[in-house]
Amino acid sequence: MISIYKVQDTKSIKEFLEFPSILFNNQKAFIRPLDVDIEAVFSPKKNPLFQQGGMAERFLFKNERAEIIARVAVFINPEYRQDQKTAGFGFFDVENNPDTGRFVLQFVKNWALEQGAEALDGAINFGERDRFWGLGIEGFQEPLYGMHWHPPYYKEFIEDFGFQIYFKQYCYARKVHDVLSERFIRSYEKLNSRAEYRAVRMTRKNMQDLAPAFLEIYNTAWATHGEGKQLMLENVQLIFRKMKPVINEHVCWFVFYQEQPIAFWMNLPDLNFHLKNANGKLGIKEKVAILLENLIPKNKRLVGIVFGVIPRFQGRGVEGFLISSGSFHIRKKTKFEVYELQWIGDFNPKMISIAKTLDTEVTRVLATYRLMLKPDLKFQPHPQL
Repeated sequence: MISIYKVQDTKSIKEFLEFPSILFNNQKAFIRPLDVDIEAVFSPKKNPLFQQGGMAERFLFKNERAEIIARVAVFINPEYRQDQKTAGFGFFDVENNPDTGRFVLQFVKNWALEQGAEALDGAINFGERDRFWGLGIEGFQEPLYGMHWHPPYYKEFIEDFGFQIYFKQYCYARKVHDVLSERFIRSYEKLNSRAEYRAVRMTRKNMQDLAPAFLEIYNTAWATHGEGKQLMLENVQLIFRKMKPVINEHVCWFVFYQEQPIAFWMNLPDLNFHLKNANGKLGIKEKVAILLENLIPKNKRLVGIVFGVIPRFQGRGVEGFLISSGSFHIRKKTKFEVYELQWIGDFNPKMISIAKTLDTEVTRVLATYRLMLKPDLKFQPHPQL
């Protein structure tokens, strides 16, 4: 018999956070996410979705011996704009027992129906797609910072329950010092000779000055994405303040055309290099290691966070100019050896094309699943951008 417990006190929060470490104790590839990152998702003080009418609840599942055998979070995100009311679930971890998997997923389905949802997506986050989004289905190596590690049997549990892939999420990687494509080099040579195009490197000193530029590019480039992706200046300023202690001053780049911001390429060192043995805690040792990274670099993996070009300049060589400008500098000034892109959705063929032009290979695949809850509603994959 399985018992269900709502997470609502210090003891149950601790159990929720620690369960994956217990479950995957013998998995070398598992890296426990930072507790502070997870708790920020479920904090009404830190997650503005609660103030906008959002709902998020967490649950633990125990067997007859009072042992925890699963956990899950369920939510309604008012900014997650879909064609129908769509609930979400995430932070899904369960023992390797199909019966337990079905029990948890049935509970999640029932919860979503009680909220009046017509569809259910998972495994996703109660927030933006840049963290804790997607279920790992291929490539089970160490996760990047902000990713969960999932075993192969999760995919079986979710698909056997009836979920379908709403979209796949591909991570691509390449060696930093591999030769860039001729197409990018030609674009660089063409635009670099024109004074109206200018590549600008982001540093700690100028990053707040570049916040309005990031905002303009992001909101223009992502305007056609829908699903509530517009940002405010205060959002970007907060993101940049959080980035400041961990950025490498050679890896984030902007392009301006006649002083108008038109593109950015944002990268960060993979923080999991310093957090793999932290067991979810950001202690003094980890903080010092991260701060010292720029002085005594040890981390060899650079992670692509976000890349954007405003629509008017897409396909005009700006992509190659930006990537080449940044790459030439990164090779000279850093010791990074591997570059891995955060996931790109299969609904974004332009970005996939850019990734392939970089001569990358797919290193891992995640998936966002959907279950239609109303029999008269037909499942549709994510629309193409």
